[in-house]
Amino acid sequence: MDAPRTFHLHMISDATGETLVAVAKAVRVQYSQARAIEHIHPLVRSKRELERVLKDVEANPGMVLYTIINQELAEQLEQTCKKLNVPCVPVLKSILQVFESYLGMSSIPTVAGQHVLDADYFRRIEALNFTMLHDDGHLPENLDDADILLIGISRTSKTPTSIYLANRGYKTANVPLIPGVPLPPKLETRTNAFVVGLVASAERISQVRQNRVLEHAASHLDAYVDREAIAAEIAETRQLCARRGWPVIDVTRRSIEETAAAILRLYHDRGAPVLE
Repeated sequence: MDAPRTFHLHMISDATGETLVAVAKAVRVQYSQARAIEHIHPLVRSKRELERVLKDVEANPGMVLYTIINQELAEQLEQTCKKLNVPCVPVLKSILQVFESYLGMSSIPTVAGQHVLDADYFRRIEALNFTMLHDDGHLPENLDDADILLIGISRTSKTPTSIYLANRGYKTANVPLIPGVPLPPKLETRTNAFVVGLVASAERISQVRQNRVLEHAASHLDAYVDREAIAAEIAETRQLCARRGWPVIDVTRRSIEETAAAILRLYHDRGAPVLE
């Protein structure tokens, strides 16, 4: 089998570069036989900063993706890339053109506009604070204040999914289901939070738990990694959710992002407002 082709990929932004990273990742996975050496250049807002970046591009020629609002800097970047004979792609240009055509108005150049400290930003900060305080069953008396509540046995990705949802602006709590341990009283009665059960295959959970046990040198936790015991825990989760009418999502083959998307689809299907 041929070795993957290696190439340099420069991502140049006048903001954090998150948009470029997301776009590059979405495209890069379509080319499994190529490996990108990524050069991320955020906060490029002056000629001096751009010249520093261009030296790196010249030293490591490769594809250039950029999001730079300043027209003068953008032109300098494109001219230099043309001289170096490397492709230079303004990632948002075609999208902005479609918006301009459809809306019949020009855009107002705004550097890092998606990171402005507005009500949405502070809502996400509040959601993150709430989620960190309500991780792994903490402060169970406040579960009614959550938008979304995740339940599941150990190693079903409750915490990272909760944090991802919080970063989207949803107050998310999570409660572990532990054999022999009763649910928090708030869950024994009706809660205002949207409850979702997370499950995974016994094989996956066992593997993740074994790695966890090895990290902590806890050789006495045999039942914790036993597949039959795990299968019983999963069955109890499904039965609990069926009795309460809570939806269940299998995370075995889902990324955190995919799990969160599935949760939000269910959440909004019940009529909850969409957070922009």
